[in-house]
This record gives sequence, structure tokens and C-alpha cells, in this order.
Amino acid sequence: MAQAAAVAKPPAPPRRRRASATPRRLPYLLIGPAALLMLGFIAYPVISVFYYSLQHYNPTKPWRNGFAGFDNFVKIFTDDAVFQDTLVFSAKWVFVEVGLQLLFGLALALIVNQTFVGRGIGRALVFSPWAVSGVLTSAIWVLLYNSQTGVTRYLADMGIGSYGTSWLSDTSTVFSAAVVADLWRGVPFFAILILADLQSVSKDLYEAAEVDGASRLKQFWHITLPHLKDAIILSTLLRAVWEFNNVDLLYTLTGGGPAGETTTLPLYIANTSVDAHDFGYASALTTVAFVILLFCSIVYLRLSKFGGENK
Repeated sequence: MAQAAAVAKPPAPPRRRRASATPRRLPYLLIGPAALLMLGFIAYPVISVFYYSLQHYNPTKPWRNGFAGFDNFVKIFTDDAVFQDTLVFSAKWVFVEVGLQLLFGLALALIVNQTFVGRGIGRALVFSPWAVSGVLTSAIWVLLYNSQTGVTRYLADMGIGSYGTSWLSDTSTVFSAAVVADLWRGVPFFAILILADLQSVSKDLYEAAEVDGASRLKQFWHITLPHLKDAIILSTLLRAVWEFNNVDLLYTLTGGGPAGETTTLPLYIANTSVDAHDFGYASALTTVAFVILLFCSIVYLRLSKFGGENK
């Protein structure tokens, strides 16, 4: 008996603690309040726009307010020539701006990606306009285009043009002037994104191409561009949406003039809601603009095969 008692019993296996669900849920609990606030701030305006698009709503004419059904949308497509003109100009504005910004942004990214003295300062100067707000950008260019103290005054002193010329009030020059002003701020956006992607390209690819006798142009076409495909697609899509919704710069520069030459669809919506107080019709215009952007974005991503393998 004593010998049996002396034999030590094997220790009992440790009990496995039940994994608590709280640590797994903790991140969601922490971001929950912020997510609900963001959802509220985003969902409520969107739902309100769709609701008021089906209403006649003008605070200055309350006796006309009420359910409109699809009357606002019928008016947009059948009895609103301004909508058609602003939509055409918006497409022109987006195509020209995004195309030029991509071209110059790609060129700047390739330049500042090289090794040279003062590269850090050069990059800071190239990217600095992107940190300037749209209203401040337009204020700067309003001063530059001022007929008394701006660029045209100094050009006239050199015998180029005439005194008192205002590029922003001339229908033949206002579009080009607005494009240049927006290029100054928009080009750094492409340069930043493309430069970030350029730095991830392996140097071995270029070294192997040089060994095979590939020229700089062939290296750019067969190595650099395929690597930048997704970055270019994403940046052009984002910038196209932003340029389509551009209100601050054009409103401050031209106010949509002269003679409505620079009125985009979002600027027309802003004038309809703020100046005319026709919030129902402006909401319908906003809904149409949303559908147009959504459709064009889906088609663009499908045709460009965003995220697909490069062949």
C-alpha cells in the first residue's frame, strides 16, 4: 500500500481556456461609432437627394411644392437645353483636363524619378501645388489673369496683345485659361501616384533589357507602362470624377461665364439650387449626374481590365 501511494499520479492536463469572442470583436467595437457617424453623414444626404428628385421643392414658392413623380426627369431630357450644353462641356472639360494632366504628370514623374542633385527640393516643388485648395488656386490665377496687373499687362508691355485684355472674359480664350489654371494643381496628383509606382519597378528588368539591346523607348513601352497600368487606370478614374464635379475653381474663375461657356453640369446644379432655390429639380439633375458617373466608371473599369494581368 505504501509503495502504491508513493507512486506519483500523473498531473492532470491543463484545462484549455475558452477563447473569448471579445478580443476578436474589439476592433469592430472601436470603429463602430465612427462608422455609424460616417454612414449617417453619407447615407442621409444621398437618400435626401433621391427623395427630393421626385418632388417639386422650392422654399420661395411653397404653394407649388409637392410630389412630382418623374416630371423633373422628363423635363431634363426633353425641355432643358442648358442640361445638354453643360453635359457636353463637362465631357470636354474632363477629357482635356485628365488627358493633359496624365501626360504632364507622367513626364514629371519620370523626371523626378531620376537621380540628380537637389532631387528632394525638386520633388517638393513639383508636388506643392497639390497642397493648395481649389479656391486659393483660383484666387491665384484670377490675379495672374487680371487685365491691369496680371500676365496680359506684361505681355502688352512686350508688344504681345493689347492692354486691358482679359482672357477670362473672352469666349475664345476662357477655356484655355481655365484649363491652364487647373493643370497647375492637377498635374502633381498624377506625378505623385505614378512616382510611387515607378519606385517599385525592379532595376533588374531594365538591366536585362539593356543587355538584350533594348532602347530607352522600348524599355518604357514594354516595362514601365505595363507596370503603371493599374496606377494610371485608377488615377485617371479618380481624377475624371473629381474634374466632372469641379465647382470651386470654375465658379471662382469664371462663374460659369462668359455667356455660359464654362458652365459644367455640377455648376449648373449649384446655380439651380443656390440661386434659383429649385432644390427638387437640382436633386433630379444630381441623380442623373450620379447615374452617368456610375455607368461611365463601370464601363471604363471593364474596358481597361483594371486589376487584370498584363500580357
